[in-house]
Amino acid sequence: MKKDIGITIFFCLICIVTACMSSSFLCVNNIQNLTRLIGIFGIFSIGVGFVIITGGIDLSVGSVIALLGIVLYYFLIPFQMPWYFAVILVLLISALLGLIHGLLVTVGKIQPFIATLCGLLIYRGAARYISGDSTKGFGGCEGFESLRFLATGTLAGIPMPFILLMIIGLVAWVLLHRSVYGRYLLAIGKNEQAVRYSGINTKTVILFAYVIASLLTGVSAILFTFYCNSVAPSTHGNFYELYAIAAAVLGGCSLRGGEGSIFGIIIGTALLRVLRNLVILLGIPSSLDFAVMGFVILLSVFVDQFLKTRKKGR
Repeated sequence: MKKDIGITIFFCLICIVTACMSSSFLCVNNIQNLTRLIGIFGIFSIGVGFVIITGGIDLSVGSVIALLGIVLYYFLIPFQMPWYFAVILVLLISALLGLIHGLLVTVGKIQPFIATLCGLLIYRGAARYISGDSTKGFGGCEGFESLRFLATGTLAGIPMPFILLMIIGLVAWVLLHRSVYGRYLLAIGKNEQAVRYSGINTKTVILFAYVIASLLTGVSAILFTFYCNSVAPSTHGNFYELYAIAAAVLGGCSLRGGEGSIFGIIIGTALLRVLRNLVILLGIPSSLDFAVMGFVILLSVFVDQFLKTRKKGR
């Protein structure tokens, strides 16, 4: 709770500073686009948060987004599938990828870093090979305007991705903070061995976390594909796993596992997008965006380390 309050106060201060430095920040179009991106990035960040709470990591997010974007293109354009059937298949594929990650970690005993790093490389390579390393566009989105609306439309002035984030965030909050599964997940992050000795099937709990992460990445992949209206397999989704990790860590998820909140992850995502927005509005070279993100991750880890050491000292 203290971490949530702290990151919320920090987020509000950053918004105030950004608004003072650039009058364009509070423009309706900028706020709408900002909240739209918060929605898209926040959805897969929540998924990565579930994995981090177990003490794991998922480095495959960006490559999964690229691969699923290419797959969605082929389902909708060359194969001419109904959009809802294509969406179901893409989400099933994303869940399957999460299942593979979870099996590699729980059954294969492979470190999450290595398992998902391999996924990062494999999925990016597959996306480039399937597409012939060429950009795939959706034109005017004829026949699947509904998907375009979900990615770029608004309801009562609120961008649809942000509405989806609120819905998914509520479900994730109940799952993590008000369910038996959530209690098991947090307990595993703190001491997996103790939880296993208490008779809980820790492998299933961890496996489900990776499936959740990949499934939410699939949702974001669909939204991001139609937000961009095209997929460039070599760059689509690049470094998005770092955004997710940074958002989760900023939101109170400890990289050691056992801690985290859905509200904090959403605020962490919003903070990163506001910082990115500030870089754009002030005309700062976009290359510094990654430097800012790296600094934020490093600072968050140091703060987490300090709090852990101080807590042990008591």
